[in-house]
Amino acid sequence: MLNKTMTEALNRQLNEELYSAYLYLSMSSYAGSIGLKGAANWFMVQYQEEMAHFMKFYTYINNQGEHVVLLPLAAPPSEFDSLLDMFEKTLKHEQHITSCINDLVDLALREKDHATSIFLQWFVTEQIEEEENDRDLIAKLKLIGDNGQGLLMLDNEMGTRVFVPPAQTGA
Repeated sequence: MLNKTMTEALNRQLNEELYSAYLYLSMSSYAGSIGLKGAANWFMVQYQEEMAHFMKFYTYINNQGEHVVLLPLAAPPSEFDSLLDMFEKTLKHEQHITSCINDLVDLALREKDHATSIFLQWFVTEQIEEEENDRDLIAKLKLIGDNGQGLLMLDNEMGTRVFVPPAQTGA
């Protein structure tokens, strides 16, 4: 059973996850429009992951006897300076999400909501992976610099990424 404070906080995070999906969908479109089809694929997979995260929150809130409240979403950016700029913005965004998840865990512990604390542990682990992936791609893009051939090789590598739905853990 969720109390009002926890329900409201989970709903805010659910909407953060939806915005994340919106952001990555925008990045996918932009990458495709500048000829980086592999990067477009990478961001599309990221969009799919964020929608899966959204659905995890959606299901958890509903399974706890509460209901989801969808809030208006801000428009994400639609143009970027470079692929490096996109990944720097991605890392900054994921760091924001990590902070939000950490705040939720803190709240769950203060509220003695052990079920929600356990539910959130999956997201704590997921955020470690999200930030690591972004830092790795930023490092590669910095190594590549203005080398078009290197960028094409990385773009081809990014085109091989596939969406793997997260395991269902009862929530």
